[in-house]
Amino acid sequence: MLELAPTLHENDDFLAGVTARLTEAHVEAVRRVMREAARNGLPDAELAGFHGQTILHRPLRHGDPRNAQGFTWQIGDAQALARATGLSVAFDFRSADVAAGGQGAPLVPIAHHALAANLPKPLAVLNLGGVGNVTWLGASGEMLAFDTGPANGPLDDWAKRSIGRDYDRDGRLALAGEVDGAVLGRLMAHPYLAAPPPKSLDRLDFDRALREAGAHNLSPQDGAATLVAFAAVCVAVAGRHFPEPPMQWLVAGGGRRNPALMRALSAALSEPVRPVEVVGWDGDALEAQCFAVLAARTARGLPISFPETTGAPRPMVGGRVLGSLL
Repeated sequence: MLELAPTLHENDDFLAGVTARLTEAHVEAVRRVMREAARNGLPDAELAGFHGQTILHRPLRHGDPRNAQGFTWQIGDAQALARATGLSVAFDFRSADVAAGGQGAPLVPIAHHALAANLPKPLAVLNLGGVGNVTWLGASGEMLAFDTGPANGPLDDWAKRSIGRDYDRDGRLALAGEVDGAVLGRLMAHPYLAAPPPKSLDRLDFDRALREAGAHNLSPQDGAATLVAFAAVCVAVAGRHFPEPPMQWLVAGGGRRNPALMRALSAALSEPVRPVEVVGWDGDALEAQCFAVLAARTARGLPISFPETTGAPRPMVGGRVLGSLL
């Protein structure tokens, strides 16, 4: 789907089918949460935050003639979700930011800011999904956020291609391999890493670099080890952009469950690296919780992105709301 996205149009039958299935999966998830909330005596929900699935993300990149105008595309039918659940739905969180010249990502820093209100700072919150993104929070309320580089995306693709599995369970492949220094060095020459924030990535932005670096010629084990090292070094390079070093790195997303990746991060960074669970957060639910915060802010007309998080020219309200909370 991600590879096809640049060739698709909004009325494509294949895209319509995928969108319908994606939306139904979200409907079932929302209904499941609502049932669980009712069993626990919690108040009825009124609003759902629906990000959808990003299939193409091409924000404005200065100096790139191929991308003189930013573009971001998330699929999912917010109207169908609202009809099926009876909830108001906040959606389309990124488009306004990108249209104004921002990167449209990362969006969760304002939620991290709220969640970390009582934690010692400076602090870095690192999310390791397909792409890594980091939020740096200062002691006086400052925020800085951007995408660090590839994270789980290339690792998952590598596991699928080399051993036919969806991901490297428990980092076993990577832990059994050796880092190829030559390939890693070529990957580290990618211009994205030296670029200052604000900056963001599409999940496939490094595919060509991985091919040209010769990563695909490595053994399954060495390829996984090298990709893990690359993800970790990308994070270390990202830390050079912070106004001051964080006291610790709190890690969310699926990457925190990869022992090889967590070990590589600890080796690459000078500060402690810990899963977000150590401060009482749920690393599996954190991103969903953050989009609930963004939905509430959108419904109240409050900004969800800022110059220091996406490079937007001003704090951007972003998002749209369907339903009674308009």
